Amino acid sequence: MCGIAGMFAHRDTALAVDPERLIAVRDAMAARGRDGVGLWIDADARVGLAHRRLSIIDLSDGGAQPMHDAAGRYSLIFNGEIYNYQALRAEMEAQGHRFASGSDTEVLLALFAAHGPAMLPRLRGMFAFAIWDAVERRMTLARDPYGIKPLYYADAQGRIAFASQVKALVADPSISREPSPAGLTGFHLMGSVPEPFTIYCAIRAVPAGSWITVDAKGVGEPVRYASVAQAIAEGRNGGAVDVAEALRDSVRHHMVADVEVGAFLSAGVDSGALVGLMRDCGAQRIRACTLAFPEFAGTPADEVPGAASVAALYGVEHHVRQVSAEEFRGDLPAIFAAMDQPTIDGINSWFVSKATRELGLKVALSGLGGDELLAGYSTFRTIPQTRRVFGPVAHVPGAGSASRGLLKLLAPGLLARNPKLAGLLDLPRSWAGTYLLRRAVLLPFELDGAMDPGMAALGLAELDPEGLIAATMTPDPGSANGRVAALESCNYMRNQLLRDSDWAGMAHSLEIRVPLVDFTLLQALAPILPGLTPGAGKAMLGNAPSARCPTRS
Repeated sequence: MCGIAGMFAHRDTALAVDPERLIAVRDAMAARGRDGVGLWIDADARVGLAHRRLSIIDLSDGGAQPMHDAAGRYSLIFNGEIYNYQALRAEMEAQGHRFASGSDTEVLLALFAAHGPAMLPRLRGMFAFAIWDAVERRMTLARDPYGIKPLYYADAQGRIAFASQVKALVADPSISREPSPAGLTGFHLMGSVPEPFTIYCAIRAVPAGSWITVDAKGVGEPVRYASVAQAIAEGRNGGAVDVAEALRDSVRHHMVADVEVGAFLSAGVDSGALVGLMRDCGAQRIRACTLAFPEFAGTPADEVPGAASVAALYGVEHHVRQVSAEEFRGDLPAIFAAMDQPTIDGINSWFVSKATRELGLKVALSGLGGDELLAGYSTFRTIPQTRRVFGPVAHVPGAGSASRGLLKLLAPGLLARNPKLAGLLDLPRSWAGTYLLRRAVLLPFELDGAMDPGMAALGLAELDPEGLIAATMTPDPGSANGRVAALESCNYMRNQLLRDSDWAGMAHSLEIRVPLVDFTLLQALAPILPGLTPGAGKAMLGNAPSARCPTRS
């Protein structure tokens, strides 16, 4: 896990790369990589790459970045992990390729040199990278299928700058800080800024599962190579699935490291089953961390008793970290400083990352993603129900606006207590609208009370929230569960849960790995998704370890 940054003056009239500005962007991400720094600028100062290293695989200088191939044609900066790099390396060695290091970075570089972006579907991991081709004078930016690892860019006056964090990019004074109406509106609607927008007009996210090229013609359109919705659609008619083996396989890959791998442990089945699977995969020592809040002691919200039972079941070294109200308040300034973009969540991730890093760990597995993968959320029931019951009425022209007017007139108190009632006869006209109704913090017609009306109008026009959401379930996954899985994975999970895990973990130089957010695992389990009934998916997860995990979700 690392922080990457770069600049490319792709237009002849653009200013040369300024080393001081590139270093400022890189070092704004110091917490992402405290084990090493790297900087490379080409001879004519048209291209610059910079790196902050958190060493996880090949701790030697052989894994240092920027990394260049032997011929001097390709230069790479890379954030993340390629979990199947050993198998990919063996294939290339069988073809005669020789490697100088034991790093996954060198394997990634060699694969790109041999196959270009066509190699992307072969990568199993979480990644964001930039590769410079000195012969073609072309930069390629790419992200993993789920968008676990972030990558942002800003293109202005013929020069593109890119980095792992939005806040790092604006350390370059040439990048505008003009607020984005779409980004602000999206935050007020959903509690996080939806990709590809950011909080600034000038900065965009490289879309998940996509690559972008930049050359003398400018910044190209994103090219998608992987889609969650498509994986679900293609797998829905598959055959029998060995769920336990598919889960073990993912955990086995996510344990690949040259440092100790720990775990976050709550009372839920997601993290508990992962710890059990870690033991089944041969982990000898497992240290797991659970947060304890004095205010929750003895209540159903207290995670400690359940987590302690799971730890005892699997023989885990269980570390319970108390978080007091004083520490909570004291950390708030640092939390907001580390928060890359506005979010209504992430504080729990901050404290569990902090506590895990205090144990000396650099890597921890998280159970994030189990609800999206295995139909665990209540939305797998409520979204199809709402769509089925209210969808036909919502197609009646004017039904939504008329119902809102009547509610305001005849039942203002009821509307004040249940503001989403105002969208029931409007938004369920589509799956995307129904998802917005169920997941939104505020609905579009509520924005005027929360932000400047003019800004809200501009933001809604640019954002097109229903269109943006609908794109995440295209092509049609083909079943109710499949549609909700795509919607939850590519909206709530991607824009909030994964992003919060990234900034909160990286603030403490901790790599958070998510075995349940794995594209290969999704492809393996897609055939069972349409038929999952409430609770069935989590039961399968709990049954996956050789010693069954209790199924509190």
